[in-house]
Amino acid sequence: METGNTSKDPLHGVTLEKIITQLVEAYGWDELGYQIRINCFISNPSVQSSLKFLRKTPWARTKVEDFYKDALRKGKLK
Repeated sequence: METGNTSKDPLHGVTLEKIITQLVEAYGWDELGYQIRINCFISNPSVQSSLKFLRKTPWARTKVEDFYKDALRKGKLK
């Protein structure tokens, strides 16, 4: 039985903007574009353009979220 409102989901309570910001701080746009091959990270990247694209593209958002969870497991993020 779980006590309190703790969640084992690493994405619980984390906004998409925070995910992108943390990934950019840890990897930079160039490495992020290399690791996750989507145009919003390669061609003229910005947090706002990435948010706009990822919010309407479920497959791309899933790739970013999976990469974020993997980076957390590896201790690459703060």
